[in-house]
Amino acid sequence: MRSDGERYRILYEDRDVLVVYKGAGVAVQSARVTVPDVMSMLEGELVKREGRRPYLGLANRLDQPVEGIFLVGRSARAAAELSRQVGAHEEMEKWYQAVVWGRMPEKRGKLVDDLLKDGRRNVSLVVPKGTRGAKRCELFYEVLKEEEGKSLLRIRLLTGRHHQIRVQLSHAGVPIVGDKKYGREDRAGRLCLCACEVAFVHPGNGERMCFRVEPSFLEGWTKLD
Repeated sequence: MRSDGERYRILYEDRDVLVVYKGAGVAVQSARVTVPDVMSMLEGELVKREGRRPYLGLANRLDQPVEGIFLVGRSARAAAELSRQVGAHEEMEKWYQAVVWGRMPEKRGKLVDDLLKDGRRNVSLVVPKGTRGAKRCELFYEVLKEEEGKSLLRIRLLTGRHHQIRVQLSHAGVPIVGDKKYGREDRAGRLCLCACEVAFVHPGNGERMCFRVEPSFLEGWTKLD
């Protein structure tokens, strides 16, 4: 296992799969050559190590402010299978942790909304059901802790929409701490959202695999004012 500072860390690798952790604020993939991104750093590391340019197929993305785990296929076949699992939300489970302002109405529950993406402004909005172009989105949550006006949530995505967790929690009245786009701008620090756990079926051998990281914001999370 190697790392490039706090920018990324390879949690697992074999001939089919890379399981990678990225830090908050680092782009997974960038269209601008001047902006360092994890996929480019991964490619550089593997070229140095293996002496040739590797195949790297991104299976899922994380927003730049979000820390956590994402998956990369080492072959076109592996990347396609991982991407299929990401889209199907059956074999693959993606869990997040977030610190939000306020409290949820129940200790465990589901949020269901219709989201409409505005590509020009790079935002998504909760809209009335039946709105043209909108997509249904669902997430499951459970409250892990409540303290000093904040709640620590564990979240499973049941669909994968643009900015889904951030939009749905903000719409529910509990914006994520540090969310400059959908939260409280006057109290924005770092975004307290982490893709902390992923479980999937290995595209090569069919084994069930699970990986987890501890969100870096959890230490002293009540002091995020």
